[in-house]
Amino acid sequence: MFTELKGPHSDQLNEALGRIGFRRSQTVAYRPSCANCSACISVRVVADEFQPSSTQRRNLRRNEDLVTTECRPWATEEQFDLLQRYLGVRHPGGGMASMDEIDYADMVEHTPVSSYVIEYREPSDGLQPGRLIGACLTDRQGDGLSMIYSFYDPEHEARSGLGNYIILDHIRRAAEQGLPYVYLGYWVEGSDRMRYKIRYRPMERLTRDGWRRLSDEEQAALISGTSSAAVREAGSLSGPAKDGSQDQYSITE
Repeated sequence: MFTELKGPHSDQLNEALGRIGFRRSQTVAYRPSCANCSACISVRVVADEFQPSSTQRRNLRRNEDLVTTECRPWATEEQFDLLQRYLGVRHPGGGMASMDEIDYADMVEHTPVSSYVIEYREPSDGLQPGRLIGACLTDRQGDGLSMIYSFYDPEHEARSGLGNYIILDHIRRAAEQGLPYVYLGYWVEGSDRMRYKIRYRPMERLTRDGWRRLSDEEQAALISGTSSAAVREAGSLSGPAKDGSQDQYSITE
């Protein structure tokens, strides 16, 4: 399902749709709706209650010297070169691998809502800005930050976990701005590539009955790759919705 975002109330529409599982791509808000599948689940981190793990704390310390800048949504050659390196290593042959400069500019600049690019650079030498090693296209919503797309240097010898650091930095930013959530997009249980999304606590997932918080036991089981049957046995998914909202659509891909 999809709709166009335009007009004077684009921000409000994007925020309302984001709360029921839609994602933005340029001027379109979309949500998967497959006839016999409900594997795709929207997830968000509760920013002001976030508790980093020991691994995440080490990641924050390791990268605390990075210089971060909120930039207007304007594509640069430096960003595109970094994206190409990222896609070539992490997603070779994927749907975005054939993007050219114009495609990238469209992705960043064609936005009817409040968005920006956050750049992550190594420290400056005092003469020139440090090398760009990460970036994220981000929407600022009334209830949180929505990470549209992030990319980084996948072969940086001295900085592992850059992708995780970008998420951790967004959680920090949201908390400092008084925004309750960081939206991470869709998560699919059992997908190794998406397992990183479930490692941020506390986490909420969108169900037919609204947003529900995962218990510590449930989240630990999902991180370890325990089957959904064992997770459901904990019973926490059948509790009342956190915000009392109702979602009439299945959240699928």
